[in-house]
Formats: sequence, C-alpha cells, structure tokens
Amino acid sequence: MIDDLSRTVDHVILTRFNLPTPGPESLIRAQDGWLRNRVALFERYTVPSMRGQTVTDVTWIVYLDPASPDWLLTRLAPFIDEGLFVPLYRERVDWQDAAADARALTGAGRQMLLTTNLDNDDAVARDFVERLQGCARRSIGAAIYLQTGVIVQGGRLYRRTDRENAFCSVSETWESPKTAWRDWHNRLHDHFPVTVVSGPPAWLQVVHGQNVSNRVRGRLVAPAPHRAGFPGMLEELPTPGAMALAADLLVRGPARAVRDGIRSRGRDLLLRVWGKDGLDRVKTTLRRIRSAPRAGGVAR
Repeated sequence: MIDDLSRTVDHVILTRFNLPTPGPESLIRAQDGWLRNRVALFERYTVPSMRGQTVTDVTWIVYLDPASPDWLLTRLAPFIDEGLFVPLYRERVDWQDAAADARALTGAGRQMLLTTNLDNDDAVARDFVERLQGCARRSIGAAIYLQTGVIVQGGRLYRRTDRENAFCSVSETWESPKTAWRDWHNRLHDHFPVTVVSGPPAWLQVVHGQNVSNRVRGRLVAPAPHRAGFPGMLEELPTPGAMALAADLLVRGPARAVRDGIRSRGRDLLLRVWGKDGLDRVKTTLRRIRSAPRAGGVAR
C-alpha cells in the first residue's frame, strides 16, 4: 500500500542549514561555535534519523550559505556523496524558490507534491516519511501535522503534543504549489485546511543553549518505550525515578503549561497588533538584552 502510494507522491523534505536570516536567529548564528555545534547535532540526530527511514522514496534538500566555510563542506561531503541529501547554495530562499527547486529536482512527474520542514538539529521517527505519505492522498490541499513527539533536554525525555509543530507538511497538486514554507509552521492554517494526525511520537527535538525558541514542553517520560522509534538516539538517557515522574506530573508540568499559555497569548497579541515583522523585532530586542554583558560588576 505505502509502496503504491509513494509512487504517486513527490515527497520533498526542506532543511535550512545556515542560510543568512534576519531577526532573532541572526543573533544566535553570530555566536561563537554556533555552526560547529549545529553540525554536531545534525550528525548525531538528523542524519541517522533520515538514513534509517522505513520509506526512502524522498528527496531531501539542504540549503546552505554560498559563503559556508570549507570545513563545513568537508564535514557534509560524505552525506552528499552517499546521496542522502541534495545541497543547494542560496543567499535566501522563500516558498516560491522552494517550490521551483522541488519541481526541478523531482521532475514533477507524480500526481502530487508533499513538502515537509525539517530543522537541522532535530530528528524524526523511523516511520515518519511512511506515515506522512500515507496521509498525503487523503489530505490533498492541506497542511499536515503529526502531532506527537518527544523532546530531549538535560538527560531527560518529555512527550509532547503539539497540533501545529515545526515538522509541518503540505500535500498539494503541482498546479500551483505553495509548500510547507508558505508561512511559519504555526501560521499555515491561514493558507490551508489543517489535518492533525495522532499516533506514537513522530519527531524529536533537542533543547540546547542555542535554540531560538524551543524550550522544554510536555510530560516527563521513561525513554525505553520510545527507543525503537528513534534507534540509537535515546539509549544514553536514564530512566527517571518515581519521585521525578510525580514531581513533573504534579508541579513542573503544570507550571510549564501556565508559562506556555502566557507566552502564546502574548505572541498572538503581538501578531495581531504589529504583525510578523513586529514580533521579530521584539524577539530580536529581547535577545540582545539577554546576551548583552552586564555592566557595573567589580572583578574580585
């Protein structure tokens, strides 16, 4: 069934690696070691998760800055040589560019186009592509979200339900494709009907010191039940004790939910008042304030 379906779908996965970007991301990318840390996460999580997919009939585009350092291209060369992804060098990419690149690389010979966003420090479950392609024909013209995933932070694993997560996809005909990059992942509902799919965790996010917006969300869980879906990625995580699970369920989890609710309402208000550009300016200002050296201290 999936084999027959995959032959009707041109599936393209889109990854921004180190494209020059405005807004708050530009401050993160300027930090020392950002690129080296990002490559390490890409090699540790993203690459093995894509290499191990149960369905491999997919075109993975990785966009790179034309001014990328030689050492980065050397690190990525083995993956390019094995045909795991296609590197495209751009100073900027919008959704029209992504649609044109998808058409050029696939030939647009199948009935529909399925595009999926994948960040270069995240991973997907081994059946992620299979599950998405299984949804594609039933959801033509829709944004698709596999709503359940896991988050790794500080040696702990959290199960998260997010109905408009960053692992977004769009299934559409080739007539006038808009792709999963038509808008922010949580604003695709402005352009498409939305299909939300339940099931076991389909994606994995790593919360680290250089995330732009990710933070711990969800519920603390034991890693063992999820290791088969993410082979090689969760083995080093310890099993949390009963006290830790109870504390997260009764105290820390509800506190995170309140925090996220406040942030979400504030973000929505700023979007309504100032739009996307205004929200980006606020984020950039806050990040500059947080990263600025503190004055007035006396060395001891």
